Amino acid sequence: MADLSPLRRRMIEDMTVRNLSPATQRSYISAVSKFSRYFGKSPDRLELEDVRAFQVHLSAYHGRR
Repeated sequence: MADLSPLRRRMIEDMTVRNLSPATQRSYISAVSKFSRYFGKSPDRLELEDVRAFQVHLSAYHGRR
């Protein structure tokens, strides 16, 4: 796990301990990456209210389909 941030390494280790499949791990990492990019901040700097705001964004996005 070279060149990984401590947060990403921790997330991967936690998912591995929980025996999540590699596909599920990729999906979760992708979701956190999209969440982080939306706010332009590292996930470790985001707060609970950011989670809510992102959920509202996603529901508005999916509601337009």
